[in-house]
Amino acid sequence: MYMKRFLILFLALNISACASLFGTPGTPTPIVPTQTSVPPTATPPPSAAVVNGEYITLVEFQAELQRYKTAQQGLGKTVSDEDAAKTVLEDLIAQVLLAQAASNAGFNLTEADLQSRIDSLTAQVGGADALSKWKSEHGYDEASFRLTLKRAVESAWMRDKIIADVPITAEQVHVQQILTYNEQDALAVLDQLKAGKDFNELALAYDPMTGGELGWAPRGYLLDPKADEAVFALEVGAYTNVIATEAGFHIFKVIAREPNHPLSPDALLLVQEQAIKNWLAQQRQQAEIILAP
Repeated sequence: MYMKRFLILFLALNISACASLFGTPGTPTPIVPTQTSVPPTATPPPSAAVVNGEYITLVEFQAELQRYKTAQQGLGKTVSDEDAAKTVLEDLIAQVLLAQAASNAGFNLTEADLQSRIDSLTAQVGGADALSKWKSEHGYDEASFRLTLKRAVESAWMRDKIIADVPITAEQVHVQQILTYNEQDALAVLDQLKAGKDFNELALAYDPMTGGELGWAPRGYLLDPKADEAVFALEVGAYTNVIATEAGFHIFKVIAREPNHPLSPDALLLVQEQAIKNWLAQQRQQAEIILAP
């Protein structure tokens, strides 16, 4: 997801709860109303989407879209207008859903808390002028910056809550592969294996550095669904037929299998990302999301 624009800010900020900079305000003087007329209904702002009654304004969306395009150009990537708009809108909807869930779960980022984070950030980036320059370069005014940062902090809190429930162990298989870059070679290798050739010997011939070692893999770690399904269907010691993926032509072998093997850092990250995707998919089904025509 395109949710990295505040990575530097998150590193600078302490996302844990901050102490308020302000004391408790005094009790306000009651004001007796002089009339009982009903105020006019506010006109809804032009919006790209409405998520459970919360507006993602057109101004906000267009500004974020421009920042995304600029970031992609800086990386030397070309993204179509349609794909860019879809990516940005999906990200904004995801952030709103996460932020709303954080509020429902009891996380309350007050204006004082937000200001505390901004003050801390201001000090760490070199002062108010430096932060003001960054905001100007990235198309933020004060109001849009505060809104975006508040939502980012809230969504990050909910994201951390989701991944905190992800187990650190999972059913995994220890996988070795023989990878070729044309189908004829792969089929020839498969014939040799069927004739009794040692898998490890062939794997070393095609990959002398690692011998085709892929390590322990949970479900989904191999990325290609065909490969993942085939590997987890194997008995220990068995190998697959030739499986074509974007990387080439593979023959996988399962060396071992464990029902609760500790996840590697990379595998844990993948499982956490999948948990967030699954959570968002479920929330989208339950949410009332109205997209602009």
